[in-house]
Amino acid sequence: MAATAELLEPATGDIPAYQLRSPNSGLAQSIVMAASPSSMESPSSQHAEEITRKREVRLMKNREAARECRRKKKEYVKCLENRVAVLENQNKTLIEELKALKDIYCHKAE
Repeated sequence: MAATAELLEPATGDIPAYQLRSPNSGLAQSIVMAASPSSMESPSSQHAEEITRKREVRLMKNREAARECRRKKKEYVKCLENRVAVLENQNKTLIEELKALKDIYCHKAE
């Protein structure tokens, strides 16, 4: 008769183990299967990785938000500079018109 293998549920959920039973002897031998390093991590290191991942995502979103804020501020300042230029031209035109009207008024008064 052949030996039978039975999967034992791991208590901690970390590493699967198999128990071999030989038909001739009632003795059971346990075999622990090797697992990948990622599955052997403790819950605290998985928690630390999750915190690190969340932090990286938060920092990335923050960088993008800061970039967008700088872009909007630059656009706002550019609009203000254009408005200043328009108002300076209007002011210059109005000052010249005022001078012309003063000249006309002063010549009439004489």
